[in-house]
Amino acid sequence: MATITETDGKHVEKNLSKDVENKDVTVANVKVVEENGEPKKEDVHENDRVVTENTKNVAEEVKEVVRKEENGAEKGDVSPSPNVERSSSKKESNFLSHLRVHEKKALAKLRMKIEEVIRGKAGTENTKKDYERLEKTDEAEKKAVSSPPPTIEKSSSFREESNFSSDLKESEKNALSQLRMKVEEAIHGNTLLKGKKEKIESQANATSLEKESKDKEKQEEESDNNVKEEKAENNDAKESKESKQDTEEKKKLTEEGAKESTHVAVEEEKVIVDEDIALWGVPLLPSKADTATTDVILLKFLRAREFKVNEAFEMLRNTLQWRKENNIDSILNENFDADFESLAYINGVDRQGHPVCYNNFGLLGDNEMYNKILGTQEKREKLLRWRIQLMEKGIQKLDFKPGGVCSMLQIIDLKDSPGPSRKEFRLAARQVIVTLQDNYPEFAAKNVFINVPFWYYAFSALLSPFLTQRTRSKFVFARPARVSETLLKYIAAEEVFVLNGGLKQENESEFSAEDPVREVFVKAGSKENIEIPVLEAGTTLIWDVIILGWEVNYREEFLPSDEGSYGLIIQRDRKLGVQESSIRNSFKNNEPGKVVIIVENSSLKKKRVLYRYKTKNSSS
Repeated sequence: MATITETDGKHVEKNLSKDVENKDVTVANVKVVEENGEPKKEDVHENDRVVTENTKNVAEEVKEVVRKEENGAEKGDVSPSPNVERSSSKKESNFLSHLRVHEKKALAKLRMKIEEVIRGKAGTENTKKDYERLEKTDEAEKKAVSSPPPTIEKSSSFREESNFSSDLKESEKNALSQLRMKVEEAIHGNTLLKGKKEKIESQANATSLEKESKDKEKQEEESDNNVKEEKAENNDAKESKESKQDTEEKKKLTEEGAKESTHVAVEEEKVIVDEDIALWGVPLLPSKADTATTDVILLKFLRAREFKVNEAFEMLRNTLQWRKENNIDSILNENFDADFESLAYINGVDRQGHPVCYNNFGLLGDNEMYNKILGTQEKREKLLRWRIQLMEKGIQKLDFKPGGVCSMLQIIDLKDSPGPSRKEFRLAARQVIVTLQDNYPEFAAKNVFINVPFWYYAFSALLSPFLTQRTRSKFVFARPARVSETLLKYIAAEEVFVLNGGLKQENESEFSAEDPVREVFVKAGSKENIEIPVLEAGTTLIWDVIILGWEVNYREEFLPSDEGSYGLIIQRDRKLGVQESSIRNSFKNNEPGKVVIIVENSSLKKKRVLYRYKTKNSSS
């Protein structure tokens, strides 16, 4: 709205505008226009003055309201007059828009306190609730502003779910109790393992599904070919389709007759189940072992099936049947080719004590090794059986008591591995993953994929339909530049191999797991000196250093304690790239002093330096 006033022969035009975004700032743009029509270049901003005057007005109005209402209270009239309410609400609408959020809250608190004083008591119940709500809101806002951002704990999301009964939800306890009863009834009733009749039916269903899928593929291919031939030979195509349908119907009738005959033949046969039946060394009948240990196994199947009792029970039966049919209990005694040993192995533990299984698919990038291991279906089946044996070896290192470590950490290295275009690799990977998922539930605490190439994300999309949501949630991916950082989150530096950015070397002779690893942080754009004292002359100092992210300037020096002696350069200044391996160096001193490791970080990110050292006397 524009208003024009005339003062001393001059027109003053005031344009008042409100800031829509902040809602608490009012800017008054004042333009002074002379009589000749030429404006003066002068802008007057009245933010502070307006807010200050409004604040004073509010204080005066509040004091006036208090004075009047106190007088009314003395006379016995507690409620304010209607005129006061109308005037205060009208004026309030004029200045509330200028107040900030915290100022509005302070005003509301002041009003409630005034009402409490006037009424001479703590206030009504609603007033109490409003006051408490405002207090809580203020406290929450203060915490949000003052508290630092949350830090990521080392492997905090990596802890296993508790197997203690007291830590389970009520629904989970009920599901566990029901599954325990179903297993016990099945053992006593000799129905835990599938009989021949049930087995043949399940096999028949599986084969029928396979045949249906193959028939559909053939029909699709034939339909494509027939579309091309229909233009020339419509009648012949119809007759050929009818004849094919007749033959297929005859085949189905013969198969159904064979199924019925086999069902009649084996209908009377039964399977005797030993009450001492066990899985991974743990008896499934609670009376034969510690109930808590049996519950740990049953909880694995329940969690794999989202605590759906019937599905978990069926999964358990399928696993037992699969183990019996494939002689899994005796697989540890089998011998396989030595080539398999380099593909995967178990070495060390992580920060939580889980055995670590390394899977190196990069060896399959070599064509000779690829054909030797994956060339035929028979070879792929051997690979699968060997991988199952490795899984059973890892399970021997687990503890199935409540609170024990009952899963493993899987590290899958995809560096130089064959891509999804290699059919044999794709089939073998899917077969291994599905078999382990169906028969070893909840045995992978995490699946950490390192050196992930760009094509793997498309490959994982192909595998995704065969994986459960729970399995997919345990996948962690690390590109080559973040391998060391990712692994060190789960595994201690002394347990990670040098090849993967750790401190562990093959056939280590200098350091052991007892030697402590220290860490130093180098801020962005700064330099850090790591000093290692060498107090005696004639000793040899050995040290290891790794820097997460690298990309720093690095050098090593020896500074003697005697100020009159000269320092020595052990390692000249050099730039370390992104994918450097750990640095190991040594120095034999002739006089007391200290070795100084200088790390200069010229990047914009903080760097984490891990190092360890050891002093050896000349006699040793």
